[in-house]
This record gives sequence, C-alpha cells and structure tokens, in this order.
Amino acid sequence: MKIFICANLNKEKTRSIFPEVVRTLKAYDMILFVEGRFRNICDSISITGIVFGTWQKNASECDMFITIGGDGTILRWGKKAAEYGKPLLGVNTGRLGFMATLEKDGLSKLSVLSKGSYKLSSRMMLDVVINKGEDKKKFSALNDVVLYKGNTSKLPEYLVFSGDTEVTRVRADGLIISTPTGSTAYSLSAGGPIIDPKLLCFEVTALSPHTLFNRTMIFSVDEPLKSGYVAYENSNVYVSVDGGEPIELLPDDTVQIRKSKLSLQLIDIDGVSFYSSVHNKLMKPLK
Repeated sequence: MKIFICANLNKEKTRSIFPEVVRTLKAYDMILFVEGRFRNICDSISITGIVFGTWQKNASECDMFITIGGDGTILRWGKKAAEYGKPLLGVNTGRLGFMATLEKDGLSKLSVLSKGSYKLSSRMMLDVVINKGEDKKKFSALNDVVLYKGNTSKLPEYLVFSGDTEVTRVRADGLIISTPTGSTAYSLSAGGPIIDPKLLCFEVTALSPHTLFNRTMIFSVDEPLKSGYVAYENSNVYVSVDGGEPIELLPDDTVQIRKSKLSLQLIDIDGVSFYSSVHNKLMKPLK
C-alpha cells in the first residue's frame, strides 16, 4: 500500500510525532511518500526509505492520504484528496482535531490499514463561485463560506436566495454558510446546531444579527444558494472560503454555492461514531 504523508514538518508538534508514524507504517511494508521540500528535514532526523516528489505526483500515485496536524491540515489536504479520489486519515496533533480519527497515543492502530479493516465517512463538499462582474473566482469548501463586515464597517444587510427565491435579509456582522461537517466549526461558535455529516444540506447562520428573531436555517442541496449584501453608509464586506484569504465583495457581487460532485472520504480507523466524537471532543473540557 502506498501512503502520502501530508505533514507540515516546519512545526515542532508535527515533527516530533512524524518519525513514529513513519516507523509504524514501514513495519507493515507501506510505501511512503512525502513532499520533496521536506527532504532536508527528513535527513536531519534520520528518516530514510521515503519517496519524495511533488504533492501532485504523490497524490496521483498513493492509495490514501495521512495528515498529521489539526483540522486545518485536514481542510487543506482534504480537498486535494477528494480531487484525486483518495481517502484520508487524520492523525491529530492539534487542540481539538474534530475530523481526525486517530490521536497521537494510538498510532499502533495504523496496522489496520494494511488489512483494509476500517470504515469510511463520506463528507459533502461545496462548489463556490464568487461573481465579481465578469470575473468569476472558483473554490471548493469542506467546512464553510463566511461573509463578514470590515472592522470599521456599518452593519450591512445580507441577502440569501435559494434558487431564484429570496429567502431572507438580515443585518449582521456576518453570515456563515456551512456543510454538515462545518456545523461543528465556526457555525457552532455562532450558535448554530450540530448536523450529522451523513445529511446533505446547507446550514446558514448569522453572526451577531441585529434582530430578536433570527435562527439558523437549513436548506436542501437541490437548489443552489446565493448570497450578497446591501451596503449601509460605509459598509464593506469580505468573503473567506474555509478560512482562506479574504476577498472583498462589492454590493453588486454575489457568492453562489452548490453541492459539489466531489466528496471527502475520511478513514475511521476506530469505528468511532460521529456522536462519540461530539461527546468526547465537544462535551468535555479541552485539556
């Protein structure tokens, strides 16, 4: 079996666990791929027997991805894994690591990969198009799309359309449009509900809305969502996809969101249910 290890080896937490991950996988005759830019770091910590290449070459040749890090690492590499049709296993070295199914003290469980005795959890993704006049910027999202006002901006009024139908307008600090996977991320912090990732839906949650009657809304994926805003005095709004670089939106710009044909297949090495993760990682104090 060929495994692409996706790890930011410039980070100490990741670098400290990386040798043990490599030793464990090599003990089961796995062929390991790592980005070529980390060759010197691997040499410095006496890691040998690794195939180095570009991430594109590694992604096309491997059977699966293994990330080492937190949810941010899975967000980055998960979209690439989905694009290449490869499953992904997350080894958590972050604080929460909600999408990671293996903690750093459970690396011996990697043996099940050689036997194929694991489950897959399919995670819906989004196709996002930011329309700026004739310019269209396209993105994929695993968690969410966030529209938010600038630091000195007046509250804008956000619009939400399902298909061609206007559903709501709300004055707020921002608007979060998320997948079920993203329901346990920023949307949760904004008061949104937790949604089982098996469901296929869009979740729309306003950030600090100026109303007494605002609630999160759940939409079918059968119709695309579209959002934009109406400016008030000096309102200025930005949009960020999966926490990426912000893009400024003008009042005539729109953001269109559809269910993607791609999906991420997360490897569940323990057979732990989504609700067990909710209980263990969200209902208990973080250490």
